[in-house]
Amino acid sequence: MQPVEPPAAIVASPPKRPGGAIGGAVVGLALLAAKFKTIVAVLLGFKWLVFAPKLLLSFGSMLLSVWLYAVLFGWQFGVVFVALIAVHELGHYVTFRLFGTPASLPLFIPGLGAFVSSPMSDNPGRNAVAAIMGPVFGIAAAAACWAWGITTDAPFWIAAAYTGFLLNLFNLIPAYPLDGGRVAGAIDGRLWLVGAALIVGWIVWTRTFSGFAILIVIFVVVQSVPRAIAAFRGEVDPRMQIGVPAQRAVLALSYFGLLALTAAGAAGTHIDVTR
Repeated sequence: MQPVEPPAAIVASPPKRPGGAIGGAVVGLALLAAKFKTIVAVLLGFKWLVFAPKLLLSFGSMLLSVWLYAVLFGWQFGVVFVALIAVHELGHYVTFRLFGTPASLPLFIPGLGAFVSSPMSDNPGRNAVAAIMGPVFGIAAAAACWAWGITTDAPFWIAAAYTGFLLNLFNLIPAYPLDGGRVAGAIDGRLWLVGAALIVGWIVWTRTFSGFAILIVIFVVVQSVPRAIAAFRGEVDPRMQIGVPAQRAVLALSYFGLLALTAAGAAGTHIDVTR
């Protein structure tokens, strides 16, 4: 083998002074820092970095809920039940976003349900529509389960539909802070008193005297009754009740029609399940 000579640049290179080496290192570090800052700035420019933690929290809480219901009732019911809740909450979320109102992704509380957080608008009509669209989406999901159950002759999906209808029917009770309570407040706050009575009646009729159920009833009654009494006195929150009578009438027709539709769906699927 022939000896390999070192490159000319290395041979001819004069010895560097310590000061020059230090200066080169400083310049190199400065360039590296500049590049790092540029990379960070570019990354921060992506909205997903802000959105990712919210998405992770939403899906993480959803998975915890699925796990809990799967342990209690089986994985199939756990997945479908949480999916029904998710569709309901997406109804609120999508409506808020269409109105240009900031809203959080659905956050699930295992064993309790889920919610979408959003500031109350000064427009009571928009607040009422955002509230009622949750049950609208939820009822559509329950109807899809019902249709699939009939098509496949699968009792599980009929039972899932019944669960979805019942869940949304409960949510439509005109008691604050349920969705139905928010809609009822836009129509006439005195309906909250009816809602509170229905909640108490539901506890007695179903004989659900668990500590959790009683806690819900107390919370709803405390939230609804004082507001209903204030409404009887003529004290109306302009952010809650719609001022135009014609708009209130349209909302009332939509609300009570949806209530009737949901009750009919629950009755129909319940009959199919018990045959």
